[in-house]
Amino acid sequence: MSEKILTDEEFIELWRTLKSASAISRKLGIQERAVHARRRRIEGRHAIKLEAKDPKGELWTHRQTAHEHAARHHLGIENGTVIVFSDAHFWPGIRTTAFKGLLWAIKELKPKAVINGGDAFDGAAISRFPRVGWDSKPSVIEELKACEMYLGEIDDEAKRAYSKAKLIWALGNHDARFENRLANTVPEFMHVGGFKLKDHFPAWIPCWSCWPTEDVVVKHRMRGGIHATHNNTINSGKSIVTGHLHSLKVTPFSDYNGERFGVDTGTLAEPNGPQFVDYLEDNPTNWRSGFAVLTFHNSRLLWPELVHAMAPDLIQFRGQVINVGKL
Repeated sequence: MSEKILTDEEFIELWRTLKSASAISRKLGIQERAVHARRRRIEGRHAIKLEAKDPKGELWTHRQTAHEHAARHHLGIENGTVIVFSDAHFWPGIRTTAFKGLLWAIKELKPKAVINGGDAFDGAAISRFPRVGWDSKPSVIEELKACEMYLGEIDDEAKRAYSKAKLIWALGNHDARFENRLANTVPEFMHVGGFKLKDHFPAWIPCWSCWPTEDVVVKHRMRGGIHATHNNTINSGKSIVTGHLHSLKVTPFSDYNGERFGVDTGTLAEPNGPQFVDYLEDNPTNWRSGFAVLTFHNSRLLWPELVHAMAPDLIQFRGQVINVGKL
């Protein structure tokens, strides 16, 4: 018997008989990780919980479901603007040009939704990577306070510009550090208030992916490498907007299905900021600071636009240089 040919119903029956990922792994001759992944997919599709009898299986469940949010959030945009920023890696005391440009764009463009494409929270103090020398990093509470302040400003500006503006957070790998650390070290506290990242940001709707329309998806990451935007839209079959790589670029792609886009939203942080300088060892990076503007007409995505932080307090957008120093 092979996991690849099991139907969902067969897998559910097998799980309820053995109630153990390790037992199913041995029976099917596949990796235990693959069993857990299949289990999670089936739980999501069928809205059921496949209970495990072994402690290891339960620990995996805590780790993977700690976020407790919908995988997808649909916006149903027909006409209007959506602004997408990502990789802010908010740091106490640092107000970047791209962040000020974001506030300007929200005020000017009055978007129907502002999507945080992930990694607003950096989690430097709880990174799995070792400390670099004697570097100084903000504590978790200091980072949370910085995120609350900056995301609060975005919230306020968005609601002033358009009272019904939606605020969506497509979670990133750095954001996941917060709950993953807690879920793996103190799983007994799973339902305690404040132990989920969303508890601290109630205005923002968390998800893994946000769909402005059925043909456009916004998520933190998909493929990696220099050709990620190209490969993302080919492999997803959709226009796809991602962060993670800090590149800030638009890649068009056309085939028999028409035209679509791969978009990298860059970083809201400064590429040479303190979040990155030590582990990059002061090496050059192919990163750019800015964000993306998506415009929809009759549910069709027009050519995506980028806002680029070109110099301190200066952004460029639609052929103009705009001073955002007073924001």
